[in-house]
Order: sequence, then structure tokens, then C-alpha cells
Amino acid sequence: MKAINTEDFKITEVINIEQLQTSLDLNASKENLKDGLKDVRKKLGKIQDKMYAHGKYAVLVCLQGMDTAGKDSLIREVFKDFNSRGVVVHSFKVPTSLELKHDFLWRHYIALPARGKFGIFNRTHYENVLVTKVHPSYILNENIPGIDAVEDIDDKFWSRRFEDINNFEKHLADNGTLIFKFFLNISKTEQKNRLLRRLDREDKNWKFSPGDLEERKLWNDYMECYQEILNRTSMPHAPWYAIPSDDKKIARYLVARILHDTLKTYKDIREPELDDDIKANIELYREQLRNE
Repeated sequence: MKAINTEDFKITEVINIEQLQTSLDLNASKENLKDGLKDVRKKLGKIQDKMYAHGKYAVLVCLQGMDTAGKDSLIREVFKDFNSRGVVVHSFKVPTSLELKHDFLWRHYIALPARGKFGIFNRTHYENVLVTKVHPSYILNENIPGIDAVEDIDDKFWSRRFEDINNFEKHLADNGTLIFKFFLNISKTEQKNRLLRRLDREDKNWKFSPGDLEERKLWNDYMECYQEILNRTSMPHAPWYAIPSDDKKIARYLVARILHDTLKTYKDIREPELDDDIKANIELYREQLRNE
């Protein structure tokens, strides 16, 4: 398999989204990719066990991408070897009536992982500067003081919202949450193919909604929003990674590698040491068990 540098996928400067890769050739067969992912996720699972025992850091994994980008299957495959007690997945849909009675970050804040755990956001707080920016009328459902009509939603409003998101993530990072943000970047052609598969395969029909086609018509608007998101919110403490995702197996492998290659650099993540008294009496405890 072709060697990669996971840092190459990190957004560290202003980008033009049209120049980001949606496909990548790793010179690997399906079996190579399957074995590569299996190897990395086992190592990730061991790191997760260690982090759970350590209890000092939390990990927040944010997944964004257009419909059919492969978020659900990526979660299933990348985190397959995790102990279920150490990982929690949240899929954010249309806000409920309760959630709309709070600020836009509230439902995300209460879903954050505790120290020692991984939290995975399938769609994230970035929907609040993505879907709502493509459909600004949705903002009116939030009943925000001073926002009584779409015309009240100006550039200053969006700038404040971006500032709130950046401050939110900085606060998390300062308090021990390691943040990974992945943009699963697929081409419009690949999305078309995946939507057709949903229609062609009976076991996938349930995933299709006519609304998918309406949103597809707004592809350029969404790309413009994603470009702004990547450029305004990729920070050293909360970086974005643009993942070529036309091939799901490659996307899964890249995400797993980025998580592993970054987390293994934290040398202070280790199992807690036993209390001196317990350590000194380990042989005694062994004998007690053997002599039961």
C-alpha cells in the first residue's frame, strides 16, 4: 500500500474547495485496505482502553459531509474494535421543540464525551452554519431576539455564530477534549451513483427520500458553505481534515490512520499505576485467590 502522511489531509491554510481531492489512489487492493483498517482499528481500540483507564482526555470526532458521504458505515467500521463503554455516537437530526428552546450549541454540549471516552458526532454543530445558511428560514424556528425575518439574518449574524463555534471548541480543547473534524468529501457524480444504488437495491430503498434530490439541486450552495466552514474554523486545537471519500474503504482507512497517528503522540496517556500498598501485596492477593 502506498505510504501516506496524514498531515497532508489537514486544513492549515485557506483552501478552494474545488481543488480538494474527492478520490485518492493508494495503490491497494480491497483486501489490502481491509487488512490495513483492521490493523489500525485494533491499535485504536487499545489506545481507547488506555484512555478510559487514564481518564484525563476525552476525544470528540466530528463527521460532516453531503448526503451519501458514508458517515454511518465509517462509524461502524472504524470503531468496531472499541469497548462499547468507551464510545458514544450521537446523530443530530432536525432540532426538537425542546432543543429549539435553548441556544444552538446546547444539544451538542450535553452530548459531549466525558473524560476517558470517545464521542462521535454524526453531523455536528456545523449544521448551524451549513443547512441553516442554505435555508436561512430555519433560523426563525430558533426564536432568537432581534431575528424576526430572514432579512434580519445578516453577515454579522453568521460571523457571531462562527465566533461562538470557535470559542466553544477552544473551551473544550482547553479542558481536555481532543477534537478531530472530518469533512468526507465526495464528488457530485459519486453522490448521484450512491443515490441510484439506494433506488436500485431494495435493502437500501429505506434510505432514500425525495428531499435528497431537492438538496442535491443546492450542491453549489452547500460547497460554498463548506468552504467557508473549513477556512474559518480549522484551528490547531480543532483542525479539519478533508478526506477524499469517493471510495468508502479509503476514507475509513484515512480517518482511522489520522486518529491513531495523532493519539499515539500523546505520551502522557497511560494506564494509572497501582497504589503502592496494592503493588506490594500482589503476591499475597494471588495466594488468597489460589487458596480459596
